[in-house]
Amino acid sequence: MKFTRSQHLRPRAHAIIPGGAHTYAKGDDQYPELSPGFIARGQGCHVWDVDGNEFIEYGMGLRSVTLGHAYAPVVQAVARQIELGSNFVRPAAIELECAEMLLGMIPGAEMVKFAKDGSTVTTAALTLARAYTGRAMVAICSDHPFYSYNDWFIGTTAMAAGIPEAVRALTVGFRYNDLASAEALFAQYPGQIACVMLEPAKSANPAEGFLQQLKALCHANGALFVLDEMITGFRLHNGGGQARYGVEADLATYGKALANGFALSALVGKREFMERGGLQHEHRRVFLLSTTHGAETHTLAAGMATMQVYQHEPVVEFLDRQGRRLRDGINAAIAAEELEGYVQVIGLPANLVYATRDAERRDSQAFRTLMLQELIRRGVLAPSLVVSYSHSDDDIDRTVEAFAGAFQVYRRALEHGVSEYLVGRSVKPVFRERN
Repeated sequence: MKFTRSQHLRPRAHAIIPGGAHTYAKGDDQYPELSPGFIARGQGCHVWDVDGNEFIEYGMGLRSVTLGHAYAPVVQAVARQIELGSNFVRPAAIELECAEMLLGMIPGAEMVKFAKDGSTVTTAALTLARAYTGRAMVAICSDHPFYSYNDWFIGTTAMAAGIPEAVRALTVGFRYNDLASAEALFAQYPGQIACVMLEPAKSANPAEGFLQQLKALCHANGALFVLDEMITGFRLHNGGGQARYGVEADLATYGKALANGFALSALVGKREFMERGGLQHEHRRVFLLSTTHGAETHTLAAGMATMQVYQHEPVVEFLDRQGRRLRDGINAAIAAEELEGYVQVIGLPANLVYATRDAERRDSQAFRTLMLQELIRRGVLAPSLVVSYSHSDDDIDRTVEAFAGAFQVYRRALEHGVSEYLVGRSVKPVFRERN
């Protein structure tokens, strides 16, 4: 497998694009040197790079492509709509139609505003909570990796350069499934926390009653309960984690799989909070979401076509089944090479990741790089293990075979040293202070 064209394009990209990519998770530092640098096209769960190499893919647009690349009903809906124009001086009727469809899927949601990415709507949720409560602080679940590229969250990471300490101090963290840690924050900052924000679930389901108790804790302390459903929305249930776990958020955010990879996100919530960004109230006005491209008609058409597939086909059930097939197959391959404790598949079936550890069973970026490298050699591009509606049984089985082959190299690397098998440098965490 050769990457001649990718190697030619890389220096050109880094010369004019900071980091060589417009998304940190897609950067060269996240992949081994022997890897595709640029993707040319995708179909279903397969992608082809600029050198013509084909891969079964498990990143799926950072979890945004739930149905599959170039999924025909979505592409056709976009094509029909874009011929009518995509952006006008007044709202288009499809804005209302898409809003009604989305609200019909999410329990308890009464109003919605659309935008383009998840960071924009999570920040809008925080703005609403601050306006409604008159408070400045936000409590986030520290076990969940990403909420926004805006200062209020990035200030909590190792990449906090350029963010004032006064802003950083307004965000505090608690632990998932640990109600006492959230209680401690309210005790430490009485009357100061505007909202609590977390994903309904990440690598494990919530403990019985945790989300309900956390919501009650928020309301008892005058704060709003906000759920980030970027990933859980349309992977765990058509109504998101709220429907899956039986809890209604004051505000919730959706994106990623909302339009099968097209740029569409949404803030939904109860009317009493959302209306602060509208015209029918007597409180101070809130500049909520007002973006030039937030309701482009072709992206709304993509969203509606995607939601229609969710409503009429067993997407959620399929993702769960294929995720289990993938997890069970990889676990069997791990056992066959006696790699338990060195490689681990983690997460819920529809949103799996894997951990790589060294000979001392410490988390290892070098072994992660080796795993990526060996999977790529075998035609699998898997920075994560995120399945889509297009991952067939054959795709899953071929992937398991690739992992089995990669594990043979992994076993030898544990014995002889990873440097003997790794080509070039290791990948690095996105959130780090220096390059």
